[in-house]
Amino acid sequence: MFNPDNFFHSLLIIPILNILLGVYNSLNFLHIPYPLGFALILLTVIIRLILHPLTASQLKSARKLSKLKPEIDRINREFKGDKVRLQQEQLKLYQQAGINPAGGCLPLLVQMPILIALYNLFFQLLNADRAKVVSEINKVAYFPFLKISSLDLAFFGSNLAVKPSDWQSKGFWLLTIPLITGLLQYWQTKLMTPTAAHPPQISNKNDDSSSAKASQGKDDMASTMQKQMMLMMPIMIGFFAYSFPLGLSLYWNTFTVFGIIQQYQIQKAEKIK
Repeated sequence: MFNPDNFFHSLLIIPILNILLGVYNSLNFLHIPYPLGFALILLTVIIRLILHPLTASQLKSARKLSKLKPEIDRINREFKGDKVRLQQEQLKLYQQAGINPAGGCLPLLVQMPILIALYNLFFQLLNADRAKVVSEINKVAYFPFLKISSLDLAFFGSNLAVKPSDWQSKGFWLLTIPLITGLLQYWQTKLMTPTAAHPPQISNKNDDSSSAKASQGKDDMASTMQKQMMLMMPIMIGFFAYSFPLGLSLYWNTFTVFGIIQQYQIQKAEKIK
């Protein structure tokens, strides 16, 4: 389950597991109820805070690029026949705006392995036999005081290993979990989607009506795809939440809520400026 000889396990999954064990045992020591549920929430918050500078950089870069879209579209129209000049003008525009086009990708590339490790960790904790999980956890615990004798999966009257797909035997209320997960994902996706900006109408004798129509067609297609993604992503995440244990939805929703808060903080900071 947890293989110290596996590079990805030893570099990310096992260290994150040990942090989770520290939080879980601390909550147990303080006699706080539902320790695993709250440990999942706290660990997610800790990871979010660690990744905050990278995430903020990525979001700011994306927002700056979205604001430049009218200018980028104008440059694409004016220099569509000269690729060298087109690249030069785009680079000049990015430099004037203080944007590194690759700046939004690097933070995401750094975050992805950590997010994958978190997902794999929670998936294994909640899907395997509990006695086996405890045994495997204790094998990779860094210190004796991190070892556990049992794993309490209870969380406010539910079991973190239960799946919403079992609603017929476990309760109709489970169907609210994928619904909430999908709505939160839609909220975050909407915040991350740039508002369509309408570039000023520029009269250019060199642009014929056919090229103008083609440009308008591309804009309409991009807008349509953007709207479809705003709907498809929440539906897909909601379906996953329906099929996966509640603990994974708890992690994902916590991660999403803090992402929404972060989005609002960045937007508020930009308005103040």
